[in-house]
Amino acid sequence: MSLNKLEARSGVVLLDKPRGMSSNGALQRVRHLFGRVKGGHTGTLDPMATGLLPLCLGEATKFASGLLEADKTYDAVVRLGTATSTGDAEGEAIFHGDVAGAAERLDEALCEFRGDIEQMPPMFSALKHRGRPLYEYARQGQEIERSARRVRVYELAVLESAVLKCDGTDVALRVRCSKGTYVRSLAHDLGVRLGCGAHLIALRRTAIGPLQIEDATSIAALEALEEPALWSVVLRSDVLLSHLEQVVLSAADGRAILQGKVVGTPAGFLGCGPVRVYDQHGAFLGLGEAQADGKIVAKRMCSEQRGALDAALA
Repeated sequence: MSLNKLEARSGVVLLDKPRGMSSNGALQRVRHLFGRVKGGHTGTLDPMATGLLPLCLGEATKFASGLLEADKTYDAVVRLGTATSTGDAEGEAIFHGDVAGAAERLDEALCEFRGDIEQMPPMFSALKHRGRPLYEYARQGQEIERSARRVRVYELAVLESAVLKCDGTDVALRVRCSKGTYVRSLAHDLGVRLGCGAHLIALRRTAIGPLQIEDATSIAALEALEEPALWSVVLRSDVLLSHLEQVVLSAADGRAILQGKVVGTPAGFLGCGPVRVYDQHGAFLGLGEAQADGKIVAKRMCSEQRGALDAALA
């Protein structure tokens, strides 16, 4: 969905984040290109990870939470034979094990990590404890007591496996999982199950809900563009809510809901719950809540659309 003229200072950039850059660093680079417009992201990627990072510009930040509940898909490379303090290649080795026979037991071991599983969040994570992320405690050598979380792994499959050196095997995995799943923890736990230790050496996010890495743009590609071509790669804010039902309102009801007023649902609409709200010309107005009594309550609306509808009704 491309932007119309009225939405040209808001939208979503699907970024292919490079390795070694933090999610916030990527956001600031992109914001700079778009004239320091307000921005945010829809969930972080570790600096070592690459891949899909949706960045919200302008009023799209109001809808950033729309993807937080979405499933994620990753391509991961796990190195068997060594466990590390962080679960990935940036940590110190804490265990070395024999990988002999691990490849033969791999498929059986992977079965235990599909479906609903209990997973312990790693200390090197952004989870908060008393207002501070856990990784700050970990860097100070402190271990904070954590509770296991239930997550769901929909897909866990071997993409390829090759012995790269005599004391280790790298295994490429496809992981499709629910929110809150740590692939680093999956790698570590797989190593425990196999008895040889393991850690994550590469991670690439390829999908978040309906959004795909094939539609993402690199920072280098963005830096090569100038306005207005730069804004041509920006998607409409409603891409963040594409999993919701939509309702189309009249111009009068559209203006009313942008003012925070309750409006009636269109004829024939029987849904209930969060909905995407549009006017009759296809402009995205925001997020509403359809209620059982046939009313729609405004939740988060696009204030930049109010002037256009006021002018249309003048």
